[in-house]
Amino acid sequence: MKNKKVDINNEKYNFIDDVESIFSTGQGLNEDVVRAISKAKNEPDWMLEYRLKSYNAFKKMPFPSFGPNVSNLNFDSYTYFTRYVKGEKESWEDVPETIKNTFKKIGIPEAEQKFLSGAATQYESEMVYHNMLKETEEKGVIFLSTDMALKLYPDLFKKYFGTVVNFADNKFSALNGACWSGGSFIYVPKGVKVDKPLQSYFRINNQKTGQFERTLIICDEGSDVHYIEGCTAPIYSKESLHAAVVEIIVLKNAKCRYSTVQNWSNNIVNLVTKRAFVYQNGSMDWIDGNIGSQINMKYPACVLKEEGAKGTCISIAVAGKNQFQDAGARMIHEASNTYSQIISKSIVSNGGIANYRGTARIKKDAFNCKSHVECDTLILDEYSKSDTIPKNECLNNSSFIEHEATVSKIDEEYLFYLMSRGIKKEEAIQMIVMGFIEPFSKELPMEYAVELNQLIKMDMEGSVG
Repeated sequence: MKNKKVDINNEKYNFIDDVESIFSTGQGLNEDVVRAISKAKNEPDWMLEYRLKSYNAFKKMPFPSFGPNVSNLNFDSYTYFTRYVKGEKESWEDVPETIKNTFKKIGIPEAEQKFLSGAATQYESEMVYHNMLKETEEKGVIFLSTDMALKLYPDLFKKYFGTVVNFADNKFSALNGACWSGGSFIYVPKGVKVDKPLQSYFRINNQKTGQFERTLIICDEGSDVHYIEGCTAPIYSKESLHAAVVEIIVLKNAKCRYSTVQNWSNNIVNLVTKRAFVYQNGSMDWIDGNIGSQINMKYPACVLKEEGAKGTCISIAVAGKNQFQDAGARMIHEASNTYSQIISKSIVSNGGIANYRGTARIKKDAFNCKSHVECDTLILDEYSKSDTIPKNECLNNSSFIEHEATVSKIDEEYLFYLMSRGIKKEEAIQMIVMGFIEPFSKELPMEYAVELNQLIKMDMEGSVG
């Protein structure tokens, strides 16, 4: 029984808003544009200096020497900053109607009311709305856009900004350093547990535009927080660029979980740097879903800085027609008695490519460490491909790294068994796919797991005869 092409698409978020900007830097990138962004935000001198240093580094740095080729990107073809709303709104009713309707279609107000401690929405370059439950705010939790945090908490902001991901880390972290705008800033005080997740949602509405949010999360000693981000964009014939940076600091005995359900349209080039520093007995979990985008390069990382630190990344990458998902994780053990785990699931169909690219490194003086890496790929047709590209380094004799990888197609016996019970072939394939991604989906809150399943099932109906 030979599988036909199975196309995994999603039309739910493919709508375009007719909304006018109130300020834009126009197409192209140069020092004047960088200065204009900083001026529009009324930033302190040190931030303008940081932006200019980042821009100069960006111009000199090479493109990545691995993964999909992105050297044909024309950086002068994008718009780097667009403002649609004057000031962030704390009341949903104050958000302009067109933008409000966008997030209503996505379901943000309902999600906020039902199961979130706080919500924020970014439209193109800036946050347009943020809010937080009173009881969460009373615990001393800070949840703002990164722009507002720079203004309202300058000392705390400056202490941690750029300490986990330096602008000189790679070409796209340098681009973000020059043009960053929006993103979430979270500070959780000592011993505070945030009972419900905090969420931000990112929307790109235009073609040939750039979104460069900067997220900074600080989990003080003994704190606990779950942050969820989602992102969408409509489909255009011309690409847009998303180059975000996420920095997370997990201090002694603290816990942080960062869940992503990325559903960019197939014209988005997604080049993201995500990294956490984890200190004594701290725990960092990346739950990373990569469903959309034309090209995706994303490798959430944990640097385990002190004894007892733990890092986990559980991810899926789903690639359909004209998609190249190059994703994975990095776990760097710098201290003894640290533990890491990477579980990666890839699904490819209709000519898509989904590679796992990851690093597990245990340094020479990091004794008694353990890292477990598990990579599984499910290929749904004869036209798609996937590679596993691990880099495992154990530099002492008291530590060890486990690595296992599988590549498989739909099991014909499973398919036959399900169909013999009266289940249609299309539904049977969906059931097998859902079972395959179960290690990832079970880590999400129920509402997000349901949404994830729907995204993956979308348009599979009717595509298998």
